[in-house]
Amino acid sequence: MIKKQINTLKDFYSLMFLTRDIRMKLVKDYIKSFYIDKNLIDELKIALKMLEMLPRQTDGRYRLQLVKDKYIFLDLYYEINELKKDIFFLTHDEKDFLAFLSSMHHGFTQQLTKGKDFLSKIKIKTFVTDRDGTINNYCGRYLSSIQSVYNAVFLSRFAMNSVDNAIILTSAPLDNIGLKDVSIMPEGIFIYAGSKGREYFDKKLIRHVFPIEKEKQQMLAKLNERLKLLVRQPEYEIFSLIGSGLQFKFGQTTIARQDISGTIPENDSLKFLNIIKHIVSEIDPEGIFFRIEDTGKDIEIILTIDNNQQNQGLKDFDKGDGIVFLDMDLGLNMSDGITLVCGDTLSDFPMIEVAINRSGATRAIFVTEDVFLKEKIISLLGEKNVFFVNQSDILISILNE
Repeated sequence: MIKKQINTLKDFYSLMFLTRDIRMKLVKDYIKSFYIDKNLIDELKIALKMLEMLPRQTDGRYRLQLVKDKYIFLDLYYEINELKKDIFFLTHDEKDFLAFLSSMHHGFTQQLTKGKDFLSKIKIKTFVTDRDGTINNYCGRYLSSIQSVYNAVFLSRFAMNSVDNAIILTSAPLDNIGLKDVSIMPEGIFIYAGSKGREYFDKKLIRHVFPIEKEKQQMLAKLNERLKLLVRQPEYEIFSLIGSGLQFKFGQTTIARQDISGTIPENDSLKFLNIIKHIVSEIDPEGIFFRIEDTGKDIEIILTIDNNQQNQGLKDFDKGDGIVFLDMDLGLNMSDGITLVCGDTLSDFPMIEVAINRSGATRAIFVTEDVFLKEKIISLLGEKNVFFVNQSDILISILNE
């Protein structure tokens, strides 16, 4: 039961994970029998009201206490708006809900119609998708990016009825505040792959991992200890609390230097990036063990692997390598049918490259308005085999239809 008022950042995260439990129960009942417990809707309404009652700055951000006399200011657009959408979804029929989404997103109806036509012509065997920005709207913090009820219902239907294997492949950790922890779909529907596919839960929630050499694991552990000590320092603590925070993944570590709201002044963000680069170079001066990938928001520090295919020495592990591992380890037999790949950034492009080589045929739907990325995908797949949308809500609505 949600009763407590929230004042601190810890209270906020506790509230969001209470909504996770509530939403999970609602999704399970809805998928099974369309049953909706009105008491649980009331709980979500209380959670929404508690967020909206937080002190608000003139720039729209909400104030939460970190420790005594120290505050953090957060953009809660995702948390508040996903609760609003869930409440509408649970109190109206689905036709009205799609009209509601259409009122929020430019070009919704047109893209939905064209997307349905794009998918209606093919039978998909394997579905591989990124999460954040692709099938889930972006959130300022991974810790509170709890999946919404409508989102879970739409994706579960698609996975159960339209594909043989459905995989969510993300760069986030698998658990311990990772992909599985922010997901609310019933068990046995999706394969959850974290750390770019280096670790995954199969449909029975049995954990599997990509083999990593002992020496590399030790180097990553050494790096992680340095980063833990760094963010304990008051001037750097903020970087563990915004965006992706500090995430220890399997074969990779991520630390935020910025979030989607631009919470950190750019000079401070770049200074922090240079500090991380210095720490990495101290631990790995010859650049044998690590590669750094800077997204502008996150600093990804990735263990290298042998680049056997191109015979070019070492490379960072990407999502394409993750698909290769999953196909072999799970026995997906991607070559027997069509693979649908979904993503939203250049980091998802390797999934298309690998799918082309491993599947019978490849199609893609990307959530992007990036002209360069669009042209890159079209040059690989051809215009007829790719479809673009501008919002995650549109993509999941197409899949639901």
